[in-house]
Amino acid sequence: MTSAYGVTVKFMSYGGAITQIIEPDRNGRLANIVLGFPTLSDYEVKCGAGGLYCGGLVGRYANCIAAGRFTLDGRRHSLAINSAPNALHGGLEGFDKRVWEVRPLAVSGDFVSARLGLVSPDGEEVYPGPLRVEVTYSLSDAGSLTIEYEARTDNTTVINLTNHSYFNLAGAGSANGVFEQVLTIDADAYTPTDVNAIPLGEAASLEGTPFDFRQPMAIGARLRADDEQLIRARGYDHNWVLNKRGEVHPRLAVRAFEPASGRVVECLTTEPGVQIYTGNFLTGLYAGNGGVYRQTDGFTMETQHVPDSPNQPSFPTTVLKAGQAFESTTVFRFGTRD
Repeated sequence: MTSAYGVTVKFMSYGGAITQIIEPDRNGRLANIVLGFPTLSDYEVKCGAGGLYCGGLVGRYANCIAAGRFTLDGRRHSLAINSAPNALHGGLEGFDKRVWEVRPLAVSGDFVSARLGLVSPDGEEVYPGPLRVEVTYSLSDAGSLTIEYEARTDNTTVINLTNHSYFNLAGAGSANGVFEQVLTIDADAYTPTDVNAIPLGEAASLEGTPFDFRQPMAIGARLRADDEQLIRARGYDHNWVLNKRGEVHPRLAVRAFEPASGRVVECLTTEPGVQIYTGNFLTGLYAGNGGVYRQTDGFTMETQHVPDSPNQPSFPTTVLKAGQAFESTTVFRFGTRD
């Protein structure tokens, strides 16, 4: 999909993965700003068994479920433990490893779009209830990528969907990674985690912590601070509790800026949280577009509900009941500044 502004978005049916986002810098020079791989087999190996989730649509439940267990309507469900000791990102064969049915939609006005769909049968990866999922990718001529998620079920289940693109606004494989790229996050709190990456149950103030991005701050400015949360996660891998929640229309959650190129990406969402992850387990094992990927070569803006919500009633619910519709929208708005 290509916009008049000069942004190009490429994706594939395997995992619904976004493989490239080409964006111009302040001087019109183009670069691919998401991590990815050149072949399908790369994705099957490195995002399948390798667990990188590059650009994929993640579900049925994004992020962690503690010990792979939750109770729903009085029934205990035990999931595959694919990130010991937890279940992660939908299990061994999550949505990022499924082949989605893709239907191009007609160009309408100032945007072009495509709709991706799949059916997750009752009991797939042990999740209850059949789930019919549709995701629409739309690219506007102004340079905004909108991701609209819809899902329905016949039986009560849990759901948490996101896109797992790793961004590097300097270009995938750039020498300095994302260390100097600047984030602003519209959140006053985040959810600290235990040693197994499970939220402790209470949101904590950002005040005085390395997690405070209420004012623009480089990703690397406090990444190596002597902070227990950063040490446990080997960097940022946490959920920020967004200030504006429960709204129908997407609102600004994160603004990312790369000073050298001038590239800007604004992330807007209807979701209550965003998981910022600095590629802490990119160990140089795999080479992708632009070179070998290592820690801080990319960061995610995974818009979603709080991890482990099925086990934590203090967080917004992720339960979807029969006859209800799950609807969620995230927008990545591309641009430049001086």
